[in-house]
Amino acid sequence: MKKIIYSLLLVVTVVFAAQAQRFAYVDTKYVLDNIPEYESAQNQLNIITEEWQDEITSRYEEIEKLYKEYEIEKVLLSNELKRKREEEILDKEREVKELQKKYFGKDGELFKKRQELVKPIQDQVFNAVKEIGETGNYAVVFDVASGMGILYNDPKYDKSDEVLQKLGYRN
Repeated sequence: MKKIIYSLLLVVTVVFAAQAQRFAYVDTKYVLDNIPEYESAQNQLNIITEEWQDEITSRYEEIEKLYKEYEIEKVLLSNELKRKREEEILDKEREVKELQKKYFGKDGELFKKRQELVKPIQDQVFNAVKEIGETGNYAVVFDVASGMGILYNDPKYDKSDEVLQKLGYRN
């Protein structure tokens, strides 16, 4: 009997504690989409990415051309020339893969450029959300853009426009 009463008391305490907590949510995608500097940074990244991708595609096409030429001429080449041409093609493939890694790898140029252009804006948004969370006494502020599994959210708790205002933007 004591266990049941204790369990019931614990459930009631948890329910009251949960009701006392304040929650809010922010749609960071919406916030970022309404910041012109973010759109500009994304456009710059897209242009750079396209240029680098075109360069890599062009180099792969060049390798493909070399390989086709090699396949056609292979029967006429000595073993030494075959080996030399194969090495040449493999070296060019390695170079392109290195270039691809340099541009798009884990710590590549695109990552660095994104850190340079986008991260400061994301940090501003994070700091604005943190400030709103602290001044509004919210226990938790969810980001609905990241798909945190929220099945229902009451629009009156949406603080996205408040974040934009805190950053000096208007929708």
